[in-house]
Amino acid sequence: MMIYENIRLALFSLKANKMRALLTMLGIIIGIASVIAIMTVGDSMTMYVTDTMSSMGASNIMVGLQQKTREDSTESGLSFSEGNTVAAASEEDYFTKEMLENYCTTYGDSVIAISASEAVGSGQIQDGDLYANISAQGVSLGYFLAQDTTLLAGRFFEERETNEASMVAIISDRAVENLLGEGAGPEEAVGSILQVNIGDAYYQFTVVGVYEYEQTIMSFSTASYRDVATNFYIPLTTAKEMNHSEGYAQFTVVTSPSEDADRFASVTEQFFNTYYRNNRDFEVSAFSMASMVESMSGMLSTITTAIAVIAGIALLVGGIGVMNIMLVSITERTREIGTRKALGAPNSSIRLQFIVEAIVICLIGGMIGIVLGIVLGVAAADLLGTPASPSVSSIILSLTFSMAIGVFFGYYPANKAAKMDPIEALRYE
Repeated sequence: MMIYENIRLALFSLKANKMRALLTMLGIIIGIASVIAIMTVGDSMTMYVTDTMSSMGASNIMVGLQQKTREDSTESGLSFSEGNTVAAASEEDYFTKEMLENYCTTYGDSVIAISASEAVGSGQIQDGDLYANISAQGVSLGYFLAQDTTLLAGRFFEERETNEASMVAIISDRAVENLLGEGAGPEEAVGSILQVNIGDAYYQFTVVGVYEYEQTIMSFSTASYRDVATNFYIPLTTAKEMNHSEGYAQFTVVTSPSEDADRFASVTEQFFNTYYRNNRDFEVSAFSMASMVESMSGMLSTITTAIAVIAGIALLVGGIGVMNIMLVSITERTREIGTRKALGAPNSSIRLQFIVEAIVICLIGGMIGIVLGIVLGVAAADLLGTPASPSVSSIILSLTFSMAIGVFFGYYPANKAAKMDPIEALRYE
């Protein structure tokens, strides 16, 4: 019997028992839909996170302090007493301005800019009854380059303003809307003087620029649109005067595009660790954003795959359902099988007929599950605010797996039908 004839018989059998066929497919549909939806959301999240982190500069190097291990301290001639706890970093441990200047002088060809920031605190811009919530951040001149900030109007800070710790600010377009009304252009805010309340103290800042605020999944807030706090950027030196602080706990190095970021991260770490040889508690750690993106992507992919495998257990349940219904179908069609064998049908023909029927059931269920999974995955990704990215590989794998389930769970019932004794089958009531 030709394959297409077996497919036609399988479809006829499914049509004759629509409800039973649907219930049989249900396990396959749920299993594949779950896998596709999870993979779609997982891939969307992975792509979104990696794109977001890459937009911050794949060649950027993050430099900070980390606690020394007991072995490091012993090797440097220092030792901890039993039960001694390493204290948190203080300003005495921070990077100094002189360290950064020496670093830039030594590696001037490889370093484009240094990005550093310091939080001043939450506050509010007030203008009569109008207000805008803000989070004041002191930033260096290289900060906007490292963060790839989009400027809508005005300009970034000048070196003179940083040196003089000027009272200037760059605010978000959302803050402008809150203060000037929806539809107000960012140009209208440039040059205006703002009354800002930060930590129960009032300051006056002149707006020199307006940047584009982007709501991301990492900055998701339950606050209303109007009340969301946006970054209020001021010169880093101004922030340090307000905080009465010195030094840098961490910073970002914007490297030349031609520079190997991973190699230069190691060079940077070695350079700054010469200043921390005699530091009892801390050493310098430097790593490239590219390596961080790779690690994050790998971690998210592993989590997604693990969850998808767990969801795939439903496919095994669906396969058992297919085997069960095929056994019932063979029992109902025992006389038909006996008649075909009496007319000379070989065992292979009988076996192929029921294997094809099992495959058709799994394929139809698989295709329905794929469509349902894509719809659920896209809807979930949309709710999370990430661009949907249905995984083609997971779709192909799921469809292939559904066919494999049809063969695997359909073989036993089909083989049982093929081995029936034709005389006993014809006598079956």
